[in-house]
Amino acid sequence: MDSGNLTRVSEFLLLGLSEDPELQPLLFGLFLCMYLITVLGNLLIILAVSSDSHLHTPMYFFLSNMSLVDICFTSTTIPKMLLNIQTQSKAITYAGCITQMYFFILFAGLDDFLLTVMAYDRFVAICHPLHYMVIMNPRLCGLLVLVSWIISVLNSLLLCLMVLRLSFCMALEIPHFFCELSQMTQLACSDTFLNNMVMYFLAVLLAGGPLAGILYSYSKIVSSIQAIPSAQGKHKAFSTCASHLSVVSLFYGTSLGVYLSSAITHNSQSSAIASVMYTVVTPMLNPFIYSLRNKDIKGALKRFFGMVGKQGTIVLGLMKSPLL
Repeated sequence: MDSGNLTRVSEFLLLGLSEDPELQPLLFGLFLCMYLITVLGNLLIILAVSSDSHLHTPMYFFLSNMSLVDICFTSTTIPKMLLNIQTQSKAITYAGCITQMYFFILFAGLDDFLLTVMAYDRFVAICHPLHYMVIMNPRLCGLLVLVSWIISVLNSLLLCLMVLRLSFCMALEIPHFFCELSQMTQLACSDTFLNNMVMYFLAVLLAGGPLAGILYSYSKIVSSIQAIPSAQGKHKAFSTCASHLSVVSLFYGTSLGVYLSSAITHNSQSSAIASVMYTVVTPMLNPFIYSLRNKDIKGALKRFFGMVGKQGTIVLGLMKSPLL
């Protein structure tokens, strides 16, 4: 490769979902609403779990961690996209692009691992109910989350370091609304064989491994549920993992859909639009899936806002008191 074709990269251009100027206000409003709903919904989950002692259980501990990760996950991409639309600029610095890619991979991996940990939690709860609190003790729960963080950090760091070794040509347009790893690799002028090998190996290992763990857990769960004699007992056991199963299906279903759409159409713009499903829509829907049919979460939120309302009434009463 002629070194004259290479350049010291200072910035990339994020082409976004559409280059049509008339669609930009619509996209801005739509993604702003989805981002606010995502942040508010997941904050309410965290608030409900942290404020109610009845929810200080392993299942809700993992759920609050996933809500925090979902907030961070969407915050790595959407604010920058909204800023670019508002300022009518497509630029992102090289350092900003690498940083965004690092945190995107980090939080995507954490989501994957936390879903696996939650599947294990449901497996223990249904298959070993009498030993649940002994097995899922606070130390193990904290260790599972810590290991998830460590693996995700190392995975993201390795992939970003692999990108840093690449040289880029003059064409620096990324047909996406964020700095996506495979798109960055495709822009490189230098040899990307090693990058592709590492990327696919880690994808199979760190995505296929957790998926295999989830499938194994649910195969055991289904066997245990089938062994329950009463229909009411089966329904109660299944209802404890229905929300998690819905989120797992949504997460892996949308991720697989993005992969297949890019493989079949070979259209980067179509892949970018499809990726909105797992980068924005899935984190937005998670709080609704976990709270709409969950009496514990709804009860905790009602008690919290009831307590806040009472405290507000007391404060207003004190302010109106003639003694003040």
